[in-house]
Amino acid sequence: MSPTARAPRAPAALPALAAVLLAASAGPASAQAWPSKPIRIVVSATPGGGVDTSTRIVGQGMGERWNQPVLIENRPGGGGAVAGDIVARSAPDGYTLKTISIGHAVLPSTHRNLSYDPERDLVPVSVMVNGPNVLVVHPSLPVRSVKDLVALARSKPGELLYASSGNAGPPHMAMELLRMLAGIDLVHVPYKGTGPGMADLVAGRVSMTFASVISVRQHVESGRLRLLATSGAKRSASIPDVPTMAEAGVPGYAVDVWYAMFAPSATPRDILQTLNTEVARILNQPAIRAKLAAQGMEPVAESLERTAAYIRAETAKWARVVKAAKISVE
Repeated sequence: MSPTARAPRAPAALPALAAVLLAASAGPASAQAWPSKPIRIVVSATPGGGVDTSTRIVGQGMGERWNQPVLIENRPGGGGAVAGDIVARSAPDGYTLKTISIGHAVLPSTHRNLSYDPERDLVPVSVMVNGPNVLVVHPSLPVRSVKDLVALARSKPGELLYASSGNAGPPHMAMELLRMLAGIDLVHVPYKGTGPGMADLVAGRVSMTFASVISVRQHVESGRLRLLATSGAKRSASIPDVPTMAEAGVPGYAVDVWYAMFAPSATPRDILQTLNTEVARILNQPAIRAKLAAQGMEPVAESLERTAAYIRAETAKWARVVKAAKISVE
């Protein structure tokens, strides 16, 4: 070849083909690399409550397994709508998640002007834990059982006050279901959080509430509150001698308080599956199970499909209660 001769030029298609092959080879590597940076979990409640505590337990396990920081950000407000809006608007890459209680299933029925659609814009990753609330009354109330309470309420329609942590929150919804199934007339007194309502209940300014086992334990043990029943479909492992509401005289009553993790709906399926699998693995660790049991909660480890089906069923259930009770927060 002469010094001035040029080598044959590569076909124009080869650079494009090389780019395609490079992108294809990078795809699995990128998926395998997830997570490669800190994960942010937005909690729809104030610090110290059940969903916050459960999220921190799971978040710690996630950080240890993935060797990545897991940042917990508390953004209460709007029954979970504030946190939901943040996550719904986030990049669907698995790095911004949300945890919430049954409020997620209530929002579509109680909030008519949300900035996002909870069912369309968020996808469930896992129901992390569930467990019952408990029905407690002030000891000045002359009742020793749920049947006694129902009888008293029927004899004094519109006179007995119950506390909740806020409109459309779990205690409010649990009591509205009791009111409907038992055919009684109770007066709702909403508070800004569990603490103020509990303080007024202990002081006798309201008569009853539904609350977590951990939040009432010391008051029940000291005699400042009386425990009547648990709200769940089955007895709680932490207080096995306490009957469920259904066993105590309200057939069909079952309210399991669950805390679930959600992601933006466009998050890739492989990332959702990884999250679901890893959360289940974390929840099944003996140390994690022990921490949750101390909170009166039990771990849940279901597939993405079963998790989605459960959330749909809960949303339909609470829509019926909201409609019948004419509950609205707007």
